[in-house]
Amino acid sequence: MSASVNESLQLQLLEMEMLFSMFPNQEVKLEDVNAPRNIKRYLEGAREALPPNIEFVITLQIEEPKVTIDLQVTMPHSYPYVALQLFARSSDLDRQQQLLLNNGLASYIGTFDPGELCVCAAIQWLQDNSASYFLSRKLEQEPSAQAKPVKNTFLRMWIYSHHIYQQDLRKKILEAGKRLDVTGFCMTGKPGIICVEGFKEHCEEFWHTIRYPNWKHISCKHTESTETEGNGKDLRLFHSFEELLLEAHGDYGLRNDYHMNLGQFLEFLKKHKSEHVFQILFGIESKSSDS
Repeated sequence: MSASVNESLQLQLLEMEMLFSMFPNQEVKLEDVNAPRNIKRYLEGAREALPPNIEFVITLQIEEPKVTIDLQVTMPHSYPYVALQLFARSSDLDRQQQLLLNNGLASYIGTFDPGELCVCAAIQWLQDNSASYFLSRKLEQEPSAQAKPVKNTFLRMWIYSHHIYQQDLRKKILEAGKRLDVTGFCMTGKPGIICVEGFKEHCEEFWHTIRYPNWKHISCKHTESTETEGNGKDLRLFHSFEELLLEAHGDYGLRNDYHMNLGQFLEFLKKHKSEHVFQILFGIESKSSDS
């Protein structure tokens, strides 16, 4: 079933009204408090540009056990006729249990037909089913002579984009890097290069977040993965996630048409033991200054 964006946005506003009625005590926290109002203005014709997606976090209090879950929600413009972006997190869950919880939630939401609103149903599912994930963690924490170290996959992704200029996109990338337990960098300009490293589920969430909903000119050129039983600190090439600003190469007369100095970028890669990636990203063999 196809539906117009306007129809989808009207359904989103209806669902937001239901959520605010269900959670009157500020449990629903909008990323942009003006988002619903901007959508109303768009539907009324007072705004020409399509407004940003509605994004918010709902804090759920689970009675048994006494824990808190934050459900992060992003509504694409065509939701509920396209998939809703959901991610549940809790400080009382480790990475593995949190991943299992989100897989269970995604499987349940996947049973809904296009056109069905499902945020309220997701909340009910978490309230009814999340306890088992917390209890299984409690059992795992009990001493056991047969307990074996848990192996995790440490991942590094090298991402290439034709360019990265827009302030709102740069802000989104940095916020995703800070929010998740990942390190790396984002080189702005033309081309745009992003490196993100950390545990596999965090890197994949970062990749999904920055691409969603419509960044088309971007690709993951290369990945590096290693199994580890530790926290992965010794595998990291970067200490934090930061924006990398290099000198522009040449003057093209246009504010948004300048190429970054790839020689400087190569030196940056050398300092971080990643010179081999240069040829993968650009198809150019790097030339060492020592030769």
